[in-house]
Amino acid sequence: MTEFMTAAVIERFGGPDALTIAQVPRPDRLNDEVLVEIHAAGVDPFDASARAGQGSAVAIDRFPAVLGCDFSGTVVETPYAAHSLRPGDAVYGVIPVPRYAGSYAEYASVPSLCIAPKPVGLSHVEAAAVPLAALTAWGIVTTLAKAHERQRVLIHGGETGAGHFAVQFAAYFGAHVIATASARNLEWLRGLGARETIDPVSASLERELDPVDVVIDLSDDGDDLARSRALALVRSNGLVVSGPTGSLPTRQTQSPPTGARTTAYHASPDGATLAVISRLLEQGSVRPHVDEIFGLPDASAAHARLESGDVRGKLVIAHQKGE
Repeated sequence: MTEFMTAAVIERFGGPDALTIAQVPRPDRLNDEVLVEIHAAGVDPFDASARAGQGSAVAIDRFPAVLGCDFSGTVVETPYAAHSLRPGDAVYGVIPVPRYAGSYAEYASVPSLCIAPKPVGLSHVEAAAVPLAALTAWGIVTTLAKAHERQRVLIHGGETGAGHFAVQFAAYFGAHVIATASARNLEWLRGLGARETIDPVSASLERELDPVDVVIDLSDDGDDLARSRALALVRSNGLVVSGPTGSLPTRQTQSPPTGARTTAYHASPDGATLAVISRLLEQGSVRPHVDEIFGLPDASAAHARLESGDVRGKLVIAHQKGE
């Protein structure tokens, strides 16, 4: 007999109002997957892009579709008795949406390699704000930029989900962090470890800042980087990294200096790397910021808020009260 669950789904591509509440079949756990009861789901630009029919939406082959990459919840079923996770364990991670149904639902069946134990000391809401944004920031800051002391790193879009983690990771590894953000977020970013902060709307980066080794573009608006003229600051042997919502110089009138490297970056749903990040979260070296919490019936309002462009850190959908 088919069991049903409540989920926020899309029956068509469109704006935030395309998200509606429906009863859908509860997923069956298969192979190495872990069945998780979802307590909270992060709201990501990745989700909004798919909802609008862009990006990963090409892989959506049927409706209704359940979105939501980030999750935090409790294990219900595991692949086998000796699995490292047990029913009742608190876990978090990234679901490879849309290949799998997402976290805007009461339950999700998630590949084992995409899951890590929830960090001790974080609520489910706080944990759900971490996975995709933190994995993106971690990969850019540690794997590509190799952040270290005496390195000057400019993080464009420091107030975004991935941006506020990138600021903290780069500062943790000793880099001199410069973050751009709207005026209301400058002091907040200094509290996260940025040594310099600047509003690119009201100040000229070229006049105000010295050259940098790395520019990381994590802004929600791909054209912001061109308007800020941040690329003029990159040293000739420097690095420019565009995150999933950023923009490489191919769409811009401004290009980095000759000799500078440019690359895009997309994170993998890697539970092992997430477990490393968990240690920094547990020791208090890094912390997520949740700007607003929505209920599952208000998923469309969460997407509307995300697309307003005025979000500090992350938005989270809490499926139950008190999470």
